[in-house]
Amino acid sequence: MASMQVHKYRVGEKVNFDARMQVGAAAGEYEVLRLLPVEAGQLQYRIKSALERSERVVQEHQLSLRGE
Repeated sequence: MASMQVHKYRVGEKVNFDARMQVGAAAGEYEVLRLLPVEAGQLQYRIKSALERSERVVQEHQLSLRGE
């Protein structure tokens, strides 16, 4: 049986998003809105910046905790 992956970040948590990885993404703080299932072996999240109107779907490796 394969081991189940666990999300590192929680809903409501403030995270940094590496904006260089998506064209037009705002730099700075994002909030985790929803935990999404694994796709292509990567855990995913729906995040939102106060500086943008749209939400983004990103992979866990693109995020870090504020202050890291």
